[in-house]
Amino acid sequence: MKSSQITVFAVGCHPDDIEFMMGGTLFLLQEAGADIHYMNAANGNCGSMEYNREETAAIRKKEAQHAAEELNASWYPPITNDLEVLYDLTLIKKLASLVRKISPDIMLVPAVHDYMEDHMNTARIAITAAFTMGMPNFEPDPPAAPVQKDIALYHALPYGLHDGLNNRIYPQMITDITSTIDKKEHMLACHQSQRNWLDESQTIDSYLQTMRDMSRQVGSDSGIFPFGEGWIRHNPLGYSHPSFSPLERILPKELWMYT
Repeated sequence: MKSSQITVFAVGCHPDDIEFMMGGTLFLLQEAGADIHYMNAANGNCGSMEYNREETAAIRKKEAQHAAEELNASWYPPITNDLEVLYDLTLIKKLASLVRKISPDIMLVPAVHDYMEDHMNTARIAITAAFTMGMPNFEPDPPAAPVQKDIALYHALPYGLHDGLNNRIYPQMITDITSTIDKKEHMLACHQSQRNWLDESQTIDSYLQTMRDMSRQVGSDSGIFPFGEGWIRHNPLGYSHPSFSPLERILPKELWMYT
């Protein structure tokens, strides 16, 4: 499989989630020739102490579009508001239509176990949307023809590297993002509105430094990489042949596997 044939669909929850937990790997995939697609399920409209819902959503839309441009990625609009990311058929159908349109080989999605319900529900919606990609009798919204192909889902680590009960979540594999950490930081910096919000709401005084600290911790967990991003492969049953491992094939030199 040639990397130039690979299509990658990164699905985050809120604007800046992709940048925090997936950005370094996405730059590696871009450099390998992959076609990158970028979407946040929620519009970020609750992420401000300064602006109202509509103003905040508009600001965060522009920031996300600028971030996607850093990757030369195709950007797609969100499908709901913050705290309205519920595992329901309406959102599943919307995302399923987009999955069929993009026809990805790889989907990068949030952690199943996370500190925030919005993140976990985004993961569940993405899992189901991908599962229905080839189902002729499932009707997405808007309608889209089913696609018969292998697809591999990889879960990022939760923000903060812990779940809602404060248990540390460890990955199955870690990508070496040392060569792309500066690009990842520049991409995250596109979300300028989050500097004050994260400081006031989560006592994060430097979101860029927080990202570096998490990436450094994951790299340290490998015992090899200065900076890393962790991944957990979703069970391929119902999605692909068990041997279909596109991330491992594209980034063999940048990937460390737990044994």
